[in-house]
Amino acid sequence: MTLASVAMNSLLLRPLPSATTSGSLVGRVSPAAQRRPGAVAWPRDGRCRRGGVAAAGAWMEEAGTAVLEEAVRRNPALSESYRPAGLPRPNGTVLEAQGRVCTGPEQTRPLGEEQAMRVLDTILRSATGELKDEPVSSAQLGAFFAGMTIRANCFPEATQWSEGERRAMSLFWPRLVHVLPPEVKFIADPEGTIMGANGLTGPRYIGQGTAEMRLVGALREVLAGGHLGYEEIQCVLKDVLPFGSMGASSPSVSEALLAAFLIGQRMNRETDRELKGYCLAFDDELGPPPIADVNSLTHYGEPYDGNTRFFRSTLFVAAVRACYGEACLLHGVEWMPPKGGITEGQMLKFMGANTHLSPTQAKTLLEDKDTGFAYLNLQEACPPLYSIIGLREHIKKRPPLATSEKVQQFVRARGRESMVAGFYHVGYEDPLLMLMRRRTVHAGLVVKGEEGALSLTTKERSAHASKGIPVNHCSGFRTPSSANFSETDGISRESFRVAVNAQELGFKSTETPRTDKSVLKNLELGLSALGGDKGPAYDRIVLNAAMADHLLGCSGAQDINSALDRAREAIDSGNALRRLMNYIKISHKVS
Repeated sequence: MTLASVAMNSLLLRPLPSATTSGSLVGRVSPAAQRRPGAVAWPRDGRCRRGGVAAAGAWMEEAGTAVLEEAVRRNPALSESYRPAGLPRPNGTVLEAQGRVCTGPEQTRPLGEEQAMRVLDTILRSATGELKDEPVSSAQLGAFFAGMTIRANCFPEATQWSEGERRAMSLFWPRLVHVLPPEVKFIADPEGTIMGANGLTGPRYIGQGTAEMRLVGALREVLAGGHLGYEEIQCVLKDVLPFGSMGASSPSVSEALLAAFLIGQRMNRETDRELKGYCLAFDDELGPPPIADVNSLTHYGEPYDGNTRFFRSTLFVAAVRACYGEACLLHGVEWMPPKGGITEGQMLKFMGANTHLSPTQAKTLLEDKDTGFAYLNLQEACPPLYSIIGLREHIKKRPPLATSEKVQQFVRARGRESMVAGFYHVGYEDPLLMLMRRRTVHAGLVVKGEEGALSLTTKERSAHASKGIPVNHCSGFRTPSSANFSETDGISRESFRVAVNAQELGFKSTETPRTDKSVLKNLELGLSALGGDKGPAYDRIVLNAAMADHLLGCSGAQDINSALDRAREAIDSGNALRRLMNYIKISHKVS
């Protein structure tokens, strides 16, 4: 029997603690549990007094064993199991090539002749109907040929077509031109300058219908390496979304054209105007956002595609910060490509919470004195953007939306508002801060945490670490406490930039706990920490809660040591764990 099944069987068969029990949750554990590293720990008296996965069982005490057993069947322990059912999978051969050629001017790695031959042969056999089990999708065709076209038109010499790619294309294109749909031939050679006499479709192609014609016009500019204006981006997005079977209507444009547009924009490195267009396009989709009656609200913008290697702490950080009046709004999806890693939605669903709340219901949870934080699924918060999850898997690389979706305001606050977002790649720190300023929040923070997520680490930086922006780099702005500030968007702000050194704050250097896509392991680490178990997960939750308070200029956190003590008290008192357990129950009762 696996560790996951042992843990979940324990959850189902043991008595569960009350979500409102006060006092310490730390107690003695059985010798058997101590002997099994990572196992769920239960005291001899059968009651769960300790933090850990066992504490997760406190959700919905009124639910019977049969209901909980069904929940386990629906909520698997690995993040990859949350991929929406029914989504067609991309062709692996072409997807691997997309990972090399559908990226930036410096990051692109041209294909060798052997791989290029294999990819084009796969496309040819798919187009002629030979690949029934693993066809190349229209989105893959659009993304792959958009990458090839942009590289030919405007990339530096080092990342333009290799000689092997040229030889492979000269061999296969005369056959491909007879079997590919016209929109793909347009993407492959929009102006008739790449494929010679076999590239005549592109210059004449206009698309079908108003929305597609507008998209084709915008795509011509993108495929030439150009950029679009704010209004152009908004018009295109509103024309084409929601998209496909996961949207509210049938597609109004070709999947290949939309995939080419999204990946092309990312390859060209979006301008500030373009990112603002993506960020604000659907602000009024559900009407004006509800306003929560809270003094302070932090919007958390974790990468939607989750963590695949290391402990993801933000859900537990939100429960900690809620204890002292810093309401937190998390948003995301259960599963998102390309990483398909652990997300807050998966963890909450695994524990039995309602993960399909409306923004108005999230507002209620933010205001509730027993919770103080909330999670919104993009499916409810912005259906048009949710509708292209499947297409995003088929374009392989992250589109511009992977940046803009982290800077959303699905609920507003009566009081102070802050935003936090994670980043990894050089070049996206300042654009994220620009988008936050555009949201007119009082404070903004971007973090290069582990895996490009928000989690700061307590691990000491190695002397042999790679060059570039280090992990634990933070920058942002906040409402100033002095007169030394500049005016932007009507709000007075001061800027900051710092690399957080956990050892200078008294933390021992420890390796970050690995989870390797195990939702259960991530929960076990987080719940054990909230239950008072000191160690690497506990330290990371404390560090991330306190640094957010301190850097965002939150009340009572001007002194970092006071902020750290406050975060520890929220955990050690049992308050943070109670709030998380309360959330699981109350999320089913909001109306």
